[in-house]
Amino acid sequence: MNGDSGKVNEPNDMNDPNAPNNANDSNVPNDSNDPNAPLPEPRMSRRAAWMAMGSVALALALLWAASDLAEPPDDLAAEIALDEETDARAIGKNAPLNYTVKDMNGANVKLSSYKGKIILLNFWATWCEPCKEEIPDLITLQDQYKDDIVVLGFSIDDSAEKLREYAARYEMNYPVLVGAGHENIQEAYGPMWGVPVTVIIGRDGRIAKKQSGIRTRAQFEREIGKYIRNNPKEVQRLWKYVVIK
Repeated sequence: MNGDSGKVNEPNDMNDPNAPNNANDSNVPNDSNDPNAPLPEPRMSRRAAWMAMGSVALALALLWAASDLAEPPDDLAAEIALDEETDARAIGKNAPLNYTVKDMNGANVKLSSYKGKIILLNFWATWCEPCKEEIPDLITLQDQYKDDIVVLGFSIDDSAEKLREYAARYEMNYPVLVGAGHENIQEAYGPMWGVPVTVIIGRDGRIAKKQSGIRTRAQFEREIGKYIRNNPKEVQRLWKYVVIK
């Protein structure tokens, strides 16, 4: 080191095999024709980013579940609080239904065509284990309340072929949408820090509930029950049942 300037002196012997190779310095542009030039570092894909965030959240949740703590650890508690705060801000807003996407069979699906029904817009992915746990409950809800609700499974990054195979395996009875390439829709309903995320849209087209994370059938039914009970057809059906009894 030069004591006057504070700079490191350059090595004098340029043939020194131990000297640093400036061609490999990240601050020096690489010659694309140089076969020895290092390959650029791969960028994390959107899917990998979702998986990484989901893995961290799952690890925190498992640590909490395995412990004897009555309250979640600070990191997990902060993440839950952030999700709840973000989700709460969406309630009451007009749902962005002015989008058309392909379903897994290649048909165009207009989100606005379901206005007037209760929409359960479920953002998910085939690689997401919590998403897979929700599917049987979503199937039951679609079957049991088909006159009042529609479940829309919005896959964030799977191919149509992958979705057809997956839907057949799990006997999914509701529309499965190909969300790959439609990050604008995810952002319109976001922000989202992972999947699953379910947005419940009322008959009036407003967001009634946004939930980040897995939900049970009972939780879903509590959320949609108030809207089903306000349906005149459902009230009439229940009234006939009461009179008969």
